[in-house]
Amino acid sequence: MRKPFGPGFFVAAFVALFLSGCGYNDLQRQDEQIKAAWSEVINQYQRRADLVPNLVNTVKGYAAQEQTIFIQVAEARANVGSIKATPELINDPVAFAKFQAAQAQLQSALSRLLLVAENYPQLKSDAVFRDLTAQLEGTENRITVARNRYIKAVQEYNVTVRSFPTNLTAMIFKMDVKPNFTVENEKTISVPPTVDFGKSPTPPAASPAPAPVPAPAPAPSPKN
Repeated sequence: MRKPFGPGFFVAAFVALFLSGCGYNDLQRQDEQIKAAWSEVINQYQRRADLVPNLVNTVKGYAAQEQTIFIQVAEARANVGSIKATPELINDPVAFAKFQAAQAQLQSALSRLLLVAENYPQLKSDAVFRDLTAQLEGTENRITVARNRYIKAVQEYNVTVRSFPTNLTAMIFKMDVKPNFTVENEKTISVPPTVDFGKSPTPPAASPAPAPVPAPAPAPSPKN
């Protein structure tokens, strides 16, 4: 004869029913989406950081005197490397803001480095340099895509955390809203560096020729 269900079974069934109906599963699913999206963001940022040494060395081969920009790029890359992009970082608004600032600093330094090439025609025509800048441009585009996916994942999660009744579940399990990329920061760092050196600068327009000075009228003949 089958034994009747014990109290433990009913407790487990109640807990399962409660969790499924209060948004717990949705919170867990969205949290995993954020982690996956964040991993891709970090992967693309690392790809960019890995390109920096070869890009700098190539520019140095033609513009060794540009020490200021080389120092700025090195400092920006070191600053990025000093921040450990652990999964816990996305739950800490202060650490997340520092991460954003470091990445924006590196992107800005790389943009200034690429502008140096405008003064060195031989550098612009170097095959290695052109290949590296093409890789950087593609990486910047992938960073933008990955970051946008992360933004959407965090937005979905934060809405769930703040909505009733899932906000009660989030409070019970201490699942707080997560920091996201700021609008101001997005406007700054979502624009990839300009790396297209195939276009020649537009020559300045020629100044119009001065109008000819009219010849003086002949003097009148003297009267007899």
